This record gives sequence, structure tokens and C-alpha cells, in this order.
Amino acid sequence: MSQAKLWYNGPGEDWKQGLPIGNGRIGAVIYGGSEQETWCMTELTYWSGKKERIVGNGGGKAGLQRMREAFYKGDYKEGDRLAKEQLQPKKQNFGTNLSVCDMVLRFGHQSEDIIRELDLEQATAAMSYSSEGQTFTREAFATNVEGIVAARFAGEQAGSVNFSLRITGRSGQFSAVAAGDDSIAFRGQATEDMHSDGTCGVWCDGLVKLVVQGGSVQTRADKLVVTGADEAYLYFAMHTDYGQADENWKVRSGEQLAAAIAKGYDQLKAEHVADYRLLYARVSLDLGASEAVALPTDERMRRLRQEGHDDPELISLFFQYGRYLTIAGSRANSPLPLHLQGIWNDGEANRMAWSCDYHLDINTQMNYYPTEIANLAECHVPLMQYIERLAEAGRLAAQDFYGCEGWVAHVFSNAWGFTAPGWETGWGLNVTGGLWIAMHLKEHYEYGLDRTFLTEQAYPVMKEAAAFFLDYMAIHPVKGWLVTGPSNSPENSFYPADREQGPQQLSMGSTMDQVLVRDLFDFCLAAAKLLGTDIELQAKLEHAISLLPPLKIGSRGQLQEWLEDYEEAQPEHRHLAHLYALYPSSRINPRVTPELSAAARQTLLGRMTDELEDIEFTAVLFATGFSRLYDGDRALWHIAHLISELCFDNLLTYSKAGVAGADTNIFIADGNYGGTAAVADTLLHSHAGIIHLLPALPSAWRSGSFKGLRAKGSIEVDAVWDNNRLTEATLYAHAPAQVVVRFGELAVKVELKADQAYRLDAELQILERMAVER
Repeated sequence: MSQAKLWYNGPGEDWKQGLPIGNGRIGAVIYGGSEQETWCMTELTYWSGKKERIVGNGGGKAGLQRMREAFYKGDYKEGDRLAKEQLQPKKQNFGTNLSVCDMVLRFGHQSEDIIRELDLEQATAAMSYSSEGQTFTREAFATNVEGIVAARFAGEQAGSVNFSLRITGRSGQFSAVAAGDDSIAFRGQATEDMHSDGTCGVWCDGLVKLVVQGGSVQTRADKLVVTGADEAYLYFAMHTDYGQADENWKVRSGEQLAAAIAKGYDQLKAEHVADYRLLYARVSLDLGASEAVALPTDERMRRLRQEGHDDPELISLFFQYGRYLTIAGSRANSPLPLHLQGIWNDGEANRMAWSCDYHLDINTQMNYYPTEIANLAECHVPLMQYIERLAEAGRLAAQDFYGCEGWVAHVFSNAWGFTAPGWETGWGLNVTGGLWIAMHLKEHYEYGLDRTFLTEQAYPVMKEAAAFFLDYMAIHPVKGWLVTGPSNSPENSFYPADREQGPQQLSMGSTMDQVLVRDLFDFCLAAAKLLGTDIELQAKLEHAISLLPPLKIGSRGQLQEWLEDYEEAQPEHRHLAHLYALYPSSRINPRVTPELSAAARQTLLGRMTDELEDIEFTAVLFATGFSRLYDGDRALWHIAHLISELCFDNLLTYSKAGVAGADTNIFIADGNYGGTAAVADTLLHSHAGIIHLLPALPSAWRSGSFKGLRAKGSIEVDAVWDNNRLTEATLYAHAPAQVVVRFGELAVKVELKADQAYRLDAELQILERMAVER
């Protein structure tokens, strides 16, 4: 079996064993066996709810001042009460992304030699098995080129392909009817009554068409039935009215299927593979050989979990799987970015109070952690566009709730650009949630150095965010620092000095807020200077930066999560928001800030209790945190823990039952994406003009190589190592730069010219300089 395949030697019993495919808009998870197969179909814009203006109570800045005075005096209960009056809206038609339908294919075959596989090199899902003395094969893919899903079903002998297909809705209103002898047309509305009133949501129209070679396809009741075919081809298309100005969307599915069928399955697949590999093939990773490489994926996961076997090729597979899921879920033409479950949805998150949406206090951010370093910058584009729309909507929230300029968004958002606080201040007043997601604009620019992007997208959005915080923040009357508040440190709580008030969540100047604001102000100041604009704003930013609080170390040697050294009410809490300064920011760095780095380490170690809320994104936070502290072995332990303990059999990550109200293990995509970023981060750091090679290389990865990872400054990097020592590296510069290249204690300045490649030896000396083809 290829290293770049997930494979299984038996049926997929349910969704959690299914194989995911996607084209950046439509997703499918395919599970089942020789007798029956189910395709769970999803689409990014199939949302319940609607666009609504959520207004505050008009308290504005005067109301903020009353709250702040209570917090300054240490009366947290009163501050929280006032915040609830002014900053806690009622839940309305927020909505959720819903799964669309199931396609159920009934073959009726009995087999004990089923092989299922997901080929990451080709982006195809396949099954093979034998029944009654002959071999049968199935293959499926989702193509971004044509915007559809396609499949082929074949038997070893002519006339041996027989099956039926029916479609059932998974939520809301749904109907499916025959559209001729070879097609089923379906129509649905995304409605539910937990996150909205049960009446509002987008509409979809779609079409499924079967084409056969030999034999026949007919409509029987609610099914399509294929009889005696040599081969059969399935084509699926759907569209919604989300963001549509006219009714043309209703006919697009038919037009797409006609065009795809005219091309033929083989050409369709060839174009799909070529398009996919333009992105996927940029990066390769070799972490060493594994004895378990010949075993099925679920068996390798079990061995890693129960027996602790080293399996570096499983780590490489998980890394590339995250890149595959990024390409499958987020393309430059995707109408929305990845949500809580990527573009897939088993329906479980829809049942939760927290919804399948855009969480802005870690989850959506983590979905996009790997895009730049893993050389998939184009896949970042849907998030960039969404942030622009979020900023536009957030102007109203800034006015309605705070009486401030600029824009703001809070703990979560939806397809409609929801930016108001959540409907409970304890978790809903994450006032830097929008800023946190907007930091991806900064990240995208720093990796690619696209001046047009900076001028037209990144700086205008970030400048307006800065306008909000300059207007919103206040000088602490005792400390003299410029602070946010009231706000929380995402979803965590503390005991104030007066413990009789009980655990509290709101305060002034949480560490998370201050790090984000400092990064925002620094970025806007540097961008304004580079662009030669906004001289008055530059002066305001310089003054504000001088007033921001420093990062502080608490009495337990930990990095303080709040402005005061509060006692944690939940030392086992899953969030580590204040460690943003360590990753993905680089405010904390062992070489530059050793004391703060030691405090960050103490924070990580202190959180690792037996009672830890052990879920997918927390495992990633530990892995990336230890990677930034150059502790590769600890980082690898958490990566292996993520794969072996927090993944379903199909390697999709999950949040454990019992956390945040979940009554079962629920697929959450951020662990897959964050895990990919964590692997990359052990191999390459780049910040402040430094390219650090193999900064946290685990001792278990004795020999290996990578090609195509990206560093900030529009630089691609290859590296080879042996016996845990760098042997060779190559830098591909797409822009001029002066960088310091580091491995261990070695550090060498290198001047890079655009469109040149520089091959370095083990001592970081230039061996060769070559032209780079763009």
C-alpha cells in the first residue's frame, strides 16, 4: 500500500469510519460495504437561520464606564450584572450548517475481502471486493474543476453491475423525485428549531444522474435501478440560493452535469487529479520508515494507542491528510471558509448548543493554521474574503454595543456575518474574537508579501479593527495601562481576591486581548509606514503601544492569563488562549524572552492534570506550544496522542463526550488542521527575519527530509537530516530578503535575491545558487 493512502480491510460501519471527499464547496463522507453504501452529502452554504441585526440596549460608552468602575473596584458580580444588561443579546435566528442528504446505494453483494482506501495523491476514494467469483470496484472523487461529485462502479465481467440508488433528506424540508429514467432531482430547505425558529434557511436544488455502459437504468418508485451494466457512472451536483441575486442557480446543477457527462468520466478524473496535484504535490515529507506501514490505518492507530509503537510514517500520513482536507474543503472559489467540521457534517454538532458554525475563539483559526506553512496559500483565500465581510458587518456591532468606531466581532459567527456578543456574557464577551480571526490577514501577507493584498485587503480591515480598539480601550486608573474590558479569556474562569463572589469570567485586560491588540497595532503601524499613509494614525498607534501592559509571570511561575494573578477556577480547562503569544504569534521565544518562555512551559505543564479536558484542539495547543519551546519530544507525544486517542478510525479528529455539553464524541475538524500545522512547526520556524531549521525535531525522527514548506518572506524551504543533524537545506526565494538561517546554535546571515535558490550545507554555508522558475 502507498504511504499516502488511508486504507481499511473491511466495511465502514458508520460515518466515523467513512472516507471524506470534497471540492471546496460540496462534501461527501462515504461509508458502508459490499452490500450497501451510504454517501452523506454536505454543502458549505446550506445554512439555517438568516441575516439579522442584533442591537444592544444603547448604553454605549457610558454603560461601559459603569461596568469598568465595578471591575476596577473588584466588584466582579456587579460588573457582570451590568454587562448582562447591556452586552448580552437574546438568541435569535443564528442558524447552523446542516448536512443535506444521504445517497443510499444498494448492491446486495456479500464479501469478506473488502478493501477501502482514500488516495491522498489522487484525491479519490475507492473500494474493491470479490463476490460470486468476480472482482468489483468503486471509485469516487469531488472535482473543483467542474464543481461536482463523480463515481464509477465496475465489475470484472460484462453485465455484472446491478444496484439501486435512493436519496433521503437529513434535515428540514426535503423532497426527491424522478427526473426521467436516469436522474433524481431534489429540493430542500435548511431549517431546524434549535439554532433558529424552524422556518428560515437557504434553499437547495440538486440533481443526481446515472450513466451506464451496457445494461439499463430505470426509475422504480423512489429509486434509480441499474441492471446488467458493464460500468455505471454517478454524477452529483447541487446549488443553493445563498447570496444569489436571481433564479439562475436553480439550473446550474443540470448544466454542470451535462458538461461533465460530455467530457466523460476519464477526462473528468484526469482534470481533477491534475488540478488537485497543483496544490498537493508542492510538499513532501519523510520522517523515517515504519514497521507498521503494511497494516491498515485503523490497526496502526490501535498499535500506537495500545502498544506505543513509533510510527513516523503514520505521522507523515496524518500531516498530508490535513493538507488533503484543506484542499478538499477550502479552495480559492469556495463561497465560505471551513466551519467547525470543515465542509463535512455528521449532524452531531447541529444538536449541540454551540452549533456547527464559525467559532472565533480557536476553532476557525486553527482550521487555517497549516495553510501558509504547508504551501496552500490559495486555500486561505475564502477566509480572507469572509473576514472582509465580517468586518463590514462588525461596524454595526461596534456601534450598537459599544458606541465605537471601527468593527468588532466576538465568540462566533455564521454564514450571515453575525458579530454581536454571544447570549451569555461568560463565554460571549470575547471582544477580540474578530481580531483573532483577522490576524490571518497578517499571516497571509507576511508569508506571501503581496503588496496588492496588503493595500486592498489586509491593511484596510486591520486599520478599522485598530480604530475600534483605540476608541474602545480605557486607561486603568491604578496601573496606568491601556486595557480592554469587560471581556473574558476564552471560556475560562477565575477566582477574584474576594472568593465569596464565586468563579468569574469577565475582567479587564485579559492577556489574550492584550497580545492580540499589540500585534494589531504593531502590524498597522508597520503597514502604514510601508505604504506611506495615515500619519496621524501612526502617531496614535505609537502612543497606544507605549501604554499596553507587559506580559506577566504569576506566583506559580506561570504566564498570567489575566491582568491580575488570579487563581484559576478550572486548572484543567481546555483553552490556552493566553499562549497565543507563544503560538501562532512569536511574542514569546526562548532565545529572546527566556523568562516568559519558562513561564509558558510552566503553564503547559500545569494544565496537564489528570482532570484535563482532553480534546482535539487542546492536544494541538500542547504540541505547538512545546514545539515553540524547542521541545520536540513533548510535541511529538501530543501529536501521537491526538492521532491515537482523539481520532475516529477515518483519522478525523473529535472532541470528547462530556466536554462543553457534548453527549458523544463529536467530529471537529480543527484537530486535523492543527495537527498538520504542529508537525510542520517542529520542522520549521520563521519570524522576525529568522528561518529556524528543525527547531523542535523529535529524537525519534532520526533521519528524514521535507520539501516545499513555506517560511515568512515568500520563501520555500527544503531540508534533509540524518542522525538528528541537518545535512542540507535549500531556500527558494520569491522576493529579496536578508535572513538569518539557524540550526541549533549555528546562525548565518544570508542575502536572498528574488527568483533564486540557495543550497546550504550542514554548516549553513552556500553550496550552490540557482535560478528558480516561477
